[in-house]
Amino acid sequence: MSRPQDPHRSFLPFGNPFRMILPKGSHLSPKLLDLLNTFEETLAGRLRKLKPADSEDVLRLSWMRSAMELLCGIHADIKILITALEFPVCDWDDKWIDVYLDNSVKLLDICIAFSSEISRLKQGHLFLQCLLHNLGSASSKQFVRARSSLDGWRQHIGSKNLRLDNCFSVMDALAQTLDLPKIKNSAKGKVLMRAMYGVKVVTLFVCSIFGAAFSGSAKKLMNLPVPETSLWSEAFADLQTFVNTEIRNIYSNGVVTVLKELEAVDTGVKKLYTLVQDGVDPVESGVLQKSTSDLETSSEKLSEGLDLLAKEVDSFFQVVLTGRDALLCNLRVGGNISDQVRTDLNVEGQAVR
Repeated sequence: MSRPQDPHRSFLPFGNPFRMILPKGSHLSPKLLDLLNTFEETLAGRLRKLKPADSEDVLRLSWMRSAMELLCGIHADIKILITALEFPVCDWDDKWIDVYLDNSVKLLDICIAFSSEISRLKQGHLFLQCLLHNLGSASSKQFVRARSSLDGWRQHIGSKNLRLDNCFSVMDALAQTLDLPKIKNSAKGKVLMRAMYGVKVVTLFVCSIFGAAFSGSAKKLMNLPVPETSLWSEAFADLQTFVNTEIRNIYSNGVVTVLKELEAVDTGVKKLYTLVQDGVDPVESGVLQKSTSDLETSSEKLSEGLDLLAKEVDSFFQVVLTGRDALLCNLRVGGNISDQVRTDLNVEGQAVR
């Protein structure tokens, strides 16, 4: 539930969207119901798996990578569902297509913003490498260079990413599209729209977490209430409450960044800054060596974690892009989207785990 102080982050003011898709008296065939239940049960399982075993795991880069893997997985799941529905694109409502194409562009923009922020953080590794190299010598000249590298790193990490700032308005716009259209005379359309609703909610939730982690503010977190009529709603609510609460708790303690690996590097940098500020006497040389070694270890973990996360963000970008291309291709030729989706799934098989 949203906290009283940030009601503007809560969306879905229109009530239960599933009433517009599956109103009372609406019946699905056993086959369609089985397809929908399978999709929702799979989504619930993915959400339960993503919940960290410990609060300390929230926003480790490895966990964020798992969150991005989840997005790749559920977007692949929706393609599998489309294939199983045998739902030709010519039967799609024009409004569904317009919303899908618009949303896909928004997701691509968000991915680009996240990738740019990861690249910016990775660039900071260069300052750390120079710092560690200069600390290999005990000369006063090297300490001057080390201080310069420390200042460079702190300024770089504290700088703003305008592309990241712009993506928050994109996420807000994406949230406003969660309202679902009334669907008449199309049982397959009802199943598809209900499944797409789940994909959109979970995608927005993960993007919200990434935005909060990269921006340095819990204000970017979204609280997304979902109807209890879906098989994944309980798992989603449990995960959202656990993760959002932990992130807010961290920020309430005055932490500058909630990225655990980045926080470890920042702690190491502060220790070294104090040691090299006025030089190091022989008594403290052992402390300097230990602090340098610790920073080297934490900086490598940060660099490796960012590299792996960047690959997952790129994988998600490709999943969204190929899905969009498949729809556009079938709109041009008037074919069955299921055929193209089946091909795309084969191509993406190694990217989605």
